[in-house]
Amino acid sequence: MQLPQAFKDSINNQLGPESNAFFDSLAVPSPISIRANPRKWKNPAGTQVPWSEYGFYLPTRPSFTFDPLFHAGCYYVQEASSMLLEQAVKQSIDLAKPIMVLDLCAAPGGKSTHLLSLISNQSLLVSNEVIRARAAILSENITKWGYGNSVVTNNDPADFEQLAGFFDLIVVDAPCSGEGMFRKDAQAVSEWSDEHVRHCAQRQQRILADVWPALKENGILIYSTCTYNEIENEQNLHWLAQQNEVEFKRLPLAASWGVQEVENLNVFGYRCYPHRVTGEGFFLSVVQKKQTQPQKNHRLRDLLPLANKKTVESLAPWMMNSNHELLQLGEMIIGIPHLYHQEINILTQCLNTTLRGSAIATQKQNKFVPEHAWALSVDLNQANFVSIDLSLEEAIAFLKKEPIQVGEGLKGFALATYQQVPLGWMNLLGNRINNLYPSAWRILKK
Repeated sequence: MQLPQAFKDSINNQLGPESNAFFDSLAVPSPISIRANPRKWKNPAGTQVPWSEYGFYLPTRPSFTFDPLFHAGCYYVQEASSMLLEQAVKQSIDLAKPIMVLDLCAAPGGKSTHLLSLISNQSLLVSNEVIRARAAILSENITKWGYGNSVVTNNDPADFEQLAGFFDLIVVDAPCSGEGMFRKDAQAVSEWSDEHVRHCAQRQQRILADVWPALKENGILIYSTCTYNEIENEQNLHWLAQQNEVEFKRLPLAASWGVQEVENLNVFGYRCYPHRVTGEGFFLSVVQKKQTQPQKNHRLRDLLPLANKKTVESLAPWMMNSNHELLQLGEMIIGIPHLYHQEINILTQCLNTTLRGSAIATQKQNKFVPEHAWALSVDLNQANFVSIDLSLEEAIAFLKKEPIQVGEGLKGFALATYQQVPLGWMNLLGNRINNLYPSAWRILKK
């Protein structure tokens, strides 16, 4: 790997005698890790990531594209070091309480799905992505994860200034120069320069300044990057502390994990180096807001019409619990957490929301056609539907939207499952099936 000399000099300054071990580690293949969905997959194989209850290392890289459990949202393929977010959240937030959470730079969805696994179903997660195409990928991954206490937005960070004091926890996994991804991404190496680092740092400061008003007083901001340099990490957080009243929180971590605690410019942070941890490069810091932050009082008309009593009664057997409030938006029936009707209404009117809760069904006159999102929902009452468990070959064909011969003689909507885990819906027509898997999500590889 031909590393820029300025980058090598920076690492030499940071690590001194350890630099050679660091550079040698970049020639070693990256570890393969996944994070299990605790409400879908209880016993994944692999060696546990020490700082994550749900993270596991795999001995070899399987073909995730051709694993139906991946498409069912049983796990997310995620770099292990970034799972350190779990420790930051667990050690700084009372997860037993209902909280409002924002994942500001969320695509493709690794940290958002992780957050959904950590917070209770009495909390609400807002996952935001500024780039529209990436927001669509984010919505897909949130839908696959299957948790309905979520909203996806497609907004610039500056748009969140109007939500003053709205969030208890904000995660800013900031766009960065990507130094920690060098051994996985050759493009990151070719794009690196001192100028690019400074440009990233300026953008990160703007993002922090824009979103800071949306954090409640005593709320927690978790800032992270996949880069090593101090300019994008400690110096940015020192700049934030100069502008505002903050307290940096320390995280007691096991020494055996190899994560380095750093204290620089009165900033506490945690840095992962690939020669010390089984993972890539990563930086994280936990900041508590100590200044007064008045909440904005939003007086908005309600744009979230409730479904009528007959619809609610008809769809009640489809659900495992009564935590949902059903909305009717045109023909679409959507389930949102009943605790957060007002907050989701505010988000709907202040931001560009692309996903709210879980789509349950489309109403066609007196008939309800189940939505794909509900097949993947952890709140689906699977016992209410006919399920047809597919072989691996049949499941792959289903995910490709290729013809399969199942359910002969049966009629009506049925769940296609693999190892009893729902993959999507089929409309059984007696002598054939109509595969309702979303065309945009189908497997295209041969």
